Amino acid sequence: MSGIVAQGVRRSFGHVHAVTDASFRAEAGRVTGLVGPNGAGKTTLLLMLASLLAPDAGSIRIGDVDPVADPASARRMLGWMPDALGAWPSLTARESIVTTARLHDMPAADAAARADELLRVVGLAEHASSPARVLSRGQKQKLGLARALVHDPQVLLLDEPASGLDPEARVHLRVMLRALAAQGKTVLISSHVLSELEEVIDDAVFLVAGAVADPGRTPSARMYRVRLSGSDAAASVAHALGVPDASVGHDRGDALVSFTDDDAAVEGLRRMVTAGLAVLEFSPAQSSLEESFLALRQPAAPASDSPPQPAPPAPPATPAPRATPAPPATPAPRATPQEGAGA
Repeated sequence: MSGIVAQGVRRSFGHVHAVTDASFRAEAGRVTGLVGPNGAGKTTLLLMLASLLAPDAGSIRIGDVDPVADPASARRMLGWMPDALGAWPSLTARESIVTTARLHDMPAADAAARADELLRVVGLAEHASSPARVLSRGQKQKLGLARALVHDPQVLLLDEPASGLDPEARVHLRVMLRALAAQGKTVLISSHVLSELEEVIDDAVFLVAGAVADPGRTPSARMYRVRLSGSDAAASVAHALGVPDASVGHDRGDALVSFTDDDAAVEGLRRMVTAGLAVLEFSPAQSSLEESFLALRQPAAPASDSPPQPAPPAPPATPAPRATPAPPATPAPRATPQEGAGA
């Protein structure tokens, strides 16, 4: 079983430092999310993992293979799906998959059979004879995924795979990724849609300003939305919790209240029910992944609509999903960039 290990990886383009310190692990049999804003260096990092761009320093291992020293062996293990389908617009969807299979030394008959299988798997069977240039954005994403899967790789690198997909296709993608992880494959997926990403990943790697950030700095307090039946939610919730009205926020008639951890949230809900409030909804106002990421981006600046915590402090809870940063390593000598590099 093959995983990914990156230690102290750096890459610059002139005076632009795209990746400054990337150390992390992505384990086999798990889906790992690569989370970061635009310009954080996610695509640059994925290109280095895919052996398409050499790091200036640091080390990468795909299983036991160094993709800089032995890119051919690494590519046999890797399935790479870029953010945009970038080749062969005149080929049909079937021809594009067959050609990719042949480039992986698959016999012609096997390549044709594999193409038909993957067209069904990704939902492109009815567009098998359509040139790639006429496919929609979502259909091109499906074709890109099929090409990444053509040689049954052990490690998948997916850059924004859900971009352009309709809701049904997004659900299908999540199910497929979980199935691939269940087969023991390593899946590393980059996405901007954090709430959706949280539904599929096991672990998260937070990339901020080119460096992997430690989510251990993330505060444990979490905002909850409280919806009541037929009353002023904010004032009623504040009264039930015994806190000032100003400490409870409001949004579209719902109350927004912060609790230190799960135990404090349970106690707060108990107080509201005991006070006779008709609670219709009590749920986190944001996904834990979104909260972790926003806290890393602005660790010293809590949201302006976040009221003071009404519950007493409690021991911090472990944030989910967990990140698995690896220990830093001594930077390696500058490697020679390879053809196909991009920022």
